[in-house]
Amino acid sequence: MNLITSRDNPLVKELRRLSQDSTAYRKTGRVWLEGDHLCRALLARGLQPEQAVFAQSAWDQADPQLTKASQKNTVLPDALFREISGLESASTMGFVWTIPNAADSADDIQNGVPTVFLDCIQDAGNVGSILRSAGSFGFTQVLARKGTAALWSPKVLRAAMGAHFGLNLFEGVGPEQLADLQIAWLSTSSHQGPFLHTLGAKNALPSPCGWIFGHEGQGVSPEATQLASMTVRIAQPGGEESLNVASAAAICMHATATAGRV
Repeated sequence: MNLITSRDNPLVKELRRLSQDSTAYRKTGRVWLEGDHLCRALLARGLQPEQAVFAQSAWDQADPQLTKASQKNTVLPDALFREISGLESASTMGFVWTIPNAADSADDIQNGVPTVFLDCIQDAGNVGSILRSAGSFGFTQVLARKGTAALWSPKVLRAAMGAHFGLNLFEGVGPEQLADLQIAWLSTSSHQGPFLHTLGAKNALPSPCGWIFGHEGQGVSPEATQLASMTVRIAQPGGEESLNVASAAAICMHATATAGRV
């Protein structure tokens, strides 16, 4: 165990950047996973952190599964841990982890697998929720267009609740790259196309498929819409104009998963 008490320690400075700067991971290739849930989600996937960091008050009572997860354990005074925390109510531990595909290029995007394309979705909570749904419903790859909330930002990590560790994630992907992925693309609209539930009942959804989900206000961009082989609607008997994009995404991916079309 290594005890650090200085605010100017390089590790403390890095943790502060990773917890407070949504794009810091793009420079370092590392993320700060704060809190018991995210850390256990990482371990459940058989992945190992580079370093575990504990608040001093939690170190003696820490679960051995967490203290033995890494060869490096660092302890910070509680006040210093709270300084680097990105949470309103600070946790007492976290992991530093290197993103495996941080340097991957578009050449590493897989063909023919269930995929989600995020077309400039800006809210981190929405992005994280969509990643969580993707992992739950068998979509293994998520592509994000430039302008989408940073996929590995602290807010997205927290909203996704560990889904990141089972997905292949790529940022900066343009709509023009979707045409070569050997899957049928589906898009949503609030005012045109067949209703999703009728397609599922008729087994009329393509397989394998990918879903395109668009900006919260503007929806799917025209260039991405052109790539879709089908545009569908979600029935809204209550009469609201539209659904939140994360809610719509969950409904769409659930429909294709339960119809066996993923």
